[in-house]
Amino acid sequence: MASKVQAIFSEERNPRGIPKAPFIANVDEYMLGSEANIETTLRAFQDAIAKYRYMEANLTQKRASLEEKIPDIRKTLDVVEYLQDRREGKAKSSDDDDEDDLDDEEEDASNPEPITTTYELNDTLYAEAQLEESDSVYLWLGANVMLSYKLPQAQSLLNTRLEAAELNLKNTIEDLEFLREQLTIMEVNTARVYNWDVKQRREKRLAEGTKEK
Repeated sequence: MASKVQAIFSEERNPRGIPKAPFIANVDEYMLGSEANIETTLRAFQDAIAKYRYMEANLTQKRASLEEKIPDIRKTLDVVEYLQDRREGKAKSSDDDDEDDLDDEEEDASNPEPITTTYELNDTLYAEAQLEESDSVYLWLGANVMLSYKLPQAQSLLNTRLEAAELNLKNTIEDLEFLREQLTIMEVNTARVYNWDVKQRREKRLAEGTKEK
């Protein structure tokens, strides 16, 4: 019959479903309640630690990706908000003009000055370009997909994506802190069970030595 280790993970989980590692306060009670030997128990602990480290590595990579993506979303949102404010400012300025200048303003609005900006061609190469007046922008959605959006729609989409990314980053950081706590608990559990085994072996040798005398 195969030896059986007591459940390593607790039923308690964090909000994202990562199981909690219970601290073994009484090693004697834990080992006496287990059908497994010390080698099987320690191997199960190492497997649990390996699972926590695997989750930690994935979340660390996810955190790095989010920390790189969030500034790009903010930068894109700033540009869209600038373009939207520029159009709204021109419309407001046009509404406040005198009726005598209405024809001239309509002509200026139909031929607005282009925006001079700098485009990043690659990490070290930039080029200056002029951006014509437009009420829409193209946004990369990932997987080589780009779609055209009106400025208000693009602003709303980017705000939603920014909020979701920031919440995701917050949850990821919390999960990483939670995982580090569980790793510490499991490492302490491993050390306590190992030391318990050393103590049991020593006491057994002493008992056997006493009997021989």
